[in-house]
Amino acid sequence: MITNVHLVTVYVHDIDEAKAFYTDTLGFTLKNDITLSEDFRWVTVHQPDHPELELALMLPGPPMDPESADAIRRIMAKGMMHGVGLATDNCHKTFADLKAKGVDHIQEPSDRPYGVEAVLRDCSGNWLVLVEQRAYSPTDFG
Repeated sequence: MITNVHLVTVYVHDIDEAKAFYTDTLGFTLKNDITLSEDFRWVTVHQPDHPELELALMLPGPPMDPESADAIRRIMAKGMMHGVGLATDNCHKTFADLKAKGVDHIQEPSDRPYGVEAVLRDCSGNWLVLVEQRAYSPTDFG
């Protein structure tokens, strides 16, 4: 029986830069930083209050085939790689705090039927969707 999602991969350009961004800028906690081979490093971070969900910060490459890795790099270069959704209790404040830290943004906080949403980018161009969720129903979407 599956009990929960445990690991999500976030592809990055530089593991050290991404590790610093996710820990120093976003406040995540480093769980693993293990070099398994010359071509593969296992780095995971998690939100301090939710260690059950780790983000694996990975370079596009082995064990992936070169063609697939190149395709991911091309999407990342366009700034169109979706990253993760991040819950917040105050989207406007969290957005302002991250913007003050120099985090690139795509969309200012906006009201949506499901709450307040803003979109930022991590240091590799991955989208980070901040959501201050509120109760909603299908009828809220018109």
